[in-house]
Amino acid sequence: MGWRVMEPPVPEPKCIILGVPHTSAWDFIISLLYYNSEGHKAYVMVKDSFFRWPFGRPLRALGGIPVKQGKGANLVLQVIKEFQSREILHLAIAPEGTRKATERWKTGFHTIARAANVPVYLGYFDWKRKEIGRGEKFELTDDVQGDLKRIRQYYKDKGVVGKHPEKFTPGSDLE
Repeated sequence: MGWRVMEPPVPEPKCIILGVPHTSAWDFIISLLYYNSEGHKAYVMVKDSFFRWPFGRPLRALGGIPVKQGKGANLVLQVIKEFQSREILHLAIAPEGTRKATERWKTGFHTIARAANVPVYLGYFDWKRKEIGRGEKFELTDDVQGDLKRIRQYYKDKGVVGKHPEKFTPGSDLE
């Protein structure tokens, strides 16, 4: 498909890989092909209602982890338990939380990474250059908003372009 792999998969057995920019369902396909082509498996959180027959088995095979959403569900605790129960888990998370343009990125990945004691990598897929990679390892601090600002600045400086560029806002609030 013309994509270039820029870095190998993460060397640690457990981590969170941010997937930025997330502007299309194709991001999942490209990421899946990248990680599988390198002989690894990345996982993603999927709403548990999608795991009913006939989709459950294929979703799990593709790396889907069922999570409950809605009233009373604590997504962060569910994911922390997944990290505790597995020997290997490379979890891809889109901090934008949607494929639509958004100014506010979610910070659940930060809470999960700190609680599960796993590193965070700044993964990316650049549709303009057709480059994909796990990105560099990012050292988290106690300052969630400061970390988020530095992460967004990283993507802005890197100049990554989403499949639908108008849906990606790396940080217009950073100026």
